[in-house]
Amino acid sequence: MDRVCVIGSSGSGKTTLARALADGSGLDHIELDAIFHQANWTPLPDDEFRAVVAERCAVPRWVTDGNYRAVTRSIIWPAADTVIWLDYPRWLTTRRVLWRSIRRAATRAELWNGNRESWRNLLSADPERNVVLWSFTRHHQRRAEYTAAIEGGTFDHATVLHFRHPRQTTAWRERSIVGGNAH
Repeated sequence: MDRVCVIGSSGSGKTTLARALADGSGLDHIELDAIFHQANWTPLPDDEFRAVVAERCAVPRWVTDGNYRAVTRSIIWPAADTVIWLDYPRWLTTRRVLWRSIRRAATRAELWNGNRESWRNLLSADPERNVVLWSFTRHHQRRAEYTAAIEGGTFDHATVLHFRHPRQTTAWRERSIVGGNAH
């Protein structure tokens, strides 16, 4: 496992797992949200986003987390030797995003580049502003995209680990990272 791509719906725990893999295996952690969301939630233009991600993925060992089609399909997916799909039920990921967003809004925790989640966005009926609604409305789409990619042979060059519940992910993580098999 030298080039790992962690995919899944918002709230599935992609970043948490990627950080644990990076810490436990010496992989460079490439958090796509931190690259994409510039100050004031301004999105990095696609060409710049691809350039930064390509540069970050030029190292021999990395782990990425995120669902950005602009870079995942053209840069990350072909280079990954391992794909970890956190395919949890919608009710679980929605609940996680809700509580995470409430905690972040209440504590005013900085996410990336000075950005913070706000109560205004959390209460918005617009999925483009409300990450809870975004997660809920995009869940089925993400699942369909990843199923099609796997069944269509996109990841035939890689090992695919498909976890449907956090208990499966935790058990694998404890065997792989704690057990020292992640190298």
